[in-house]
Amino acid sequence: NRWLTCKSLPPGALERIADTVADRVRVPWFAGAVKVNLSLVPPLVLLPVLLHVAALHFLLGLIVLTSLPVVVLWYYYLTHRRKERTLFFLSLGLFSLGYMYYVFLQEVVPRGRVGYSQVVALTCGMILMLAALSRAKKDPGYLPIPASDVKSSHQGLPNKSVRGSSNGLHGITMSGAASGRAVNGEAKGYSRMSAEEPEGVKKDWCTKCQLVRPARAGHCRLCGRCVRRLDHHCVWINSCVGEQNHQAFILALSFFMLTSVYGITLTLHTICRDRTPFLALFYCPGAYSDYSSALSFTCVWYCAIVTAGMGYILLIQLLNISYNVTEREARLALRDNTGRRLLGGLVIDTGQYNRGFLCNWGHFLSLGSSPPQHSAEDIV
Repeated sequence: NRWLTCKSLPPGALERIADTVADRVRVPWFAGAVKVNLSLVPPLVLLPVLLHVAALHFLLGLIVLTSLPVVVLWYYYLTHRRKERTLFFLSLGLFSLGYMYYVFLQEVVPRGRVGYSQVVALTCGMILMLAALSRAKKDPGYLPIPASDVKSSHQGLPNKSVRGSSNGLHGITMSGAASGRAVNGEAKGYSRMSAEEPEGVKKDWCTKCQLVRPARAGHCRLCGRCVRRLDHHCVWINSCVGEQNHQAFILALSFFMLTSVYGITLTLHTICRDRTPFLALFYCPGAYSDYSSALSFTCVWYCAIVTAGMGYILLIQLLNISYNVTEREARLALRDNTGRRLLGGLVIDTGQYNRGFLCNWGHFLSLGSSPPQHSAEDIV
């Protein structure tokens, strides 16, 4: 009524309406109505429609392919500012992968220039990528939540020992190892620094989780948990990247890059004959001669945009691993002005954990390979 009469809405009215609509959208099922996450719907509906519209004309393709990254970045900024978790990016990535594979089988393979072995190789790459993604979606290395009696014991800590901010990135430093064991001794050895961490690195007290964090651990504001060796919260997998799943995350990115580049090359060889893939991507005279070729060429450009973005993420990750620094540590170093910008600012070297290229990669490849060791002092 207020909208029809052009009256102003009370504060928070639109948010309440959106929450009510999201709660009422359900699908009938045998065991009862299942609630549908609205963030899953836009990629499933808009992506095929926009790609088919882009295939109608070159100018339409230019407009659609230019606006898509802008919309995705805007939605990322919106959810990141509100500190919300969303399945939009995960569903967009998975549905884009499935739809590109469908277009490849329906429009490119029937032309006869793609062999059976090439289709098998592309399919195997997708399966490996999905397997690595499934592993990356598992526990990133969450720190165990203390029991209620441990939380109550923390309330008696003196306020003068608190030195952190409200976001939980910095906390208090315990006065001694014995105090750390007494406070968080049941945390399966997490209160003790691992062997590869340099001496003198202080452990922090997380005001959100009410526990003592080991070195390099951090609190994720989106997940609401502390993670061992927290790198960042990845919206594309809707989970944190930490000690337990960082290797699988890199594998998933690598398999995606190889599979995507291979699929783009096969498609361009089919549509734009007698041209190298790089030149065909920018100049393919027969791309819009028929709708099938236009749709395939539009999907190639969409894949190229996504691949370029994922390639940049993979590059930053590989550089960080080479210098043994996490995204979280680099961000904090920039904020506190304690790191060095290297390679044109692509990597921030904190110098705290850097032990050389080979040692850094050896440390990364051994992440999560063995549980923390308990010393005799801990057992006592």
